Amino acid sequence: MYDRGLSVLEQYGLEAKSTYRGRGALICDTQAGLVQIREYNGSPRKLGYQAKLLEIVSTRNQISVDSLLPNQEGAYVSADKDNIPYVVKRWYEGRECDTQSMKDIKRSVTALASLHKTMKMPVQTHYVKEPLLMEYERKNRELRKIRKFVCQKRRKNDFELRYLDSIACYLWHAEEAQRRLNCSDYEELRCRSLETGDVCHGEYNQHNVLMLAQNTAVINFDRWHYDVQMEDLYQFMRKILEKHNWDLEMGRQMLLAYHEEKPLNVQELENLRIRFAYPEKFWKLANYYYSHSKAWISEKNLEKLEKLIAQHDNWMNFVENISV
Repeated sequence: MYDRGLSVLEQYGLEAKSTYRGRGALICDTQAGLVQIREYNGSPRKLGYQAKLLEIVSTRNQISVDSLLPNQEGAYVSADKDNIPYVVKRWYEGRECDTQSMKDIKRSVTALASLHKTMKMPVQTHYVKEPLLMEYERKNRELRKIRKFVCQKRRKNDFELRYLDSIACYLWHAEEAQRRLNCSDYEELRCRSLETGDVCHGEYNQHNVLMLAQNTAVINFDRWHYDVQMEDLYQFMRKILEKHNWDLEMGRQMLLAYHEEKPLNVQELENLRIRFAYPEKFWKLANYYYSHSKAWISEKNLEKLEKLIAQHDNWMNFVENISV
């Protein structure tokens, strides 16, 4: 099982000198350098566009990316003898971004800004993400539905009791963020992003940024889509800031690192502030609770909720004061 998928290398004219396991994939040292073999269950059509995107980035940018390799027949998906589909990508020897290192964090943000300057393609409507306003409306409906569900339960566990104690506050924040978004220039910003074919990585986090000896590599573009690129910056910053209790100065340094590489305009900054003002982590915890077994709630989820509540004031201070 360790070498599962290794046989597909024959379809690329490659031979593995050595192999080792990566995150859900097989890393191979070949005559063409390091490659990754990963099982693929997505759309071949979207994979083709992903290959074009990575080709654009690799030819116009100093940032390394895990470009898709075509097999000898020119296809990006190759099936092994058991008819299991795989993709093969260029790979890099490096370590993940250290979320405790400001140097790594700023380097990752600068890499993202550099990527955003070149991640542009003619829009394919099927891969345009739903508008943020629709997303907020949907999530807020879900929060209200979950509140009603928990209220109607006769016996409530500790998570449910704590959730009910805090829902009024976080639902207010969620609805206020939706109102602010509706009153902002978001639609204009989104239309302009689609006109220029702006592409988002879709999963830009510390696990997908590798620190190399000479430069930075960004990997795992499988969730790419068309949208306002502030989504990527927000997702990365939120993950880091949650780990650092919404440190305002750290946030400013990250914003400045992005701004120095790719200047942020007034509309982008306002969109970013609104995204930070939405209680995303609270919604995630509530949604996880509602969509999983409610007979037994992990202590870890209660701990996450307690930590989130404890960070409320720092989060609000960040939302109200963040700027470049």
